[in-house]
Amino acid sequence: MNDHARLRAGFTTMERSTAEDWAIIAGHFPSFAQGLPDRILAHLRLLGGDFGGFAVDRLTHSLQTATLAHRDGRDEEYVVCALLHDIGDTLGSFNHADVAAAVVKLFVSEENHWMVEKHAIFQGYYFFHHLGMDRDMRERFRGHPWFDRTAEFCARYDGPAFDPAGETLPLDFFEPIVRRVLAVPKQSLYEPPARDRA
Repeated sequence: MNDHARLRAGFTTMERSTAEDWAIIAGHFPSFAQGLPDRILAHLRLLGGDFGGFAVDRLTHSLQTATLAHRDGRDEEYVVCALLHDIGDTLGSFNHADVAAAVVKLFVSEENHWMVEKHAIFQGYYFFHHLGMDRDMRERFRGHPWFDRTAEFCARYDGPAFDPAGETLPLDFFEPIVRRVLAVPKQSLYEPPARDRA
């Protein structure tokens, strides 16, 4: 362990923090940030073996969704959104789309973020009526610029991805794509926009 790795800030309340403390913390941040793809991939693996009554487990569903998008020629950012769209199932069992949207928000376009954030409502078109809910809940977004994009995501990729016999590329296939898309945020509270750093 080098000397920098042993350094820690000395404050016990942020009100008493100093520039020197924050220099230490900032020095630790790059290695922590570089580990984000590893942590996301590890969390995605938690979906393996969790069927929740479905014909495939949640990881297989995520992989199939990404496989369908990849085979259809979607770009890497879209494929990563397809892969991670249900990553919130474990921590946000009642709002999984919000969790997934928060994970991808800084790394993807506004339209892809909106698609992930709203996909649960749009997917409801196919089953909400079986639960006594309004299957047309998505209609409140009719006219939004990304309505059709999100409806298409559910119809072409998310909805058909529950097939035990369906093509399912392994997570290892998607890992390099995840690393590329999550390498640098497009925007962040702590970083200037990527275009300003170029």
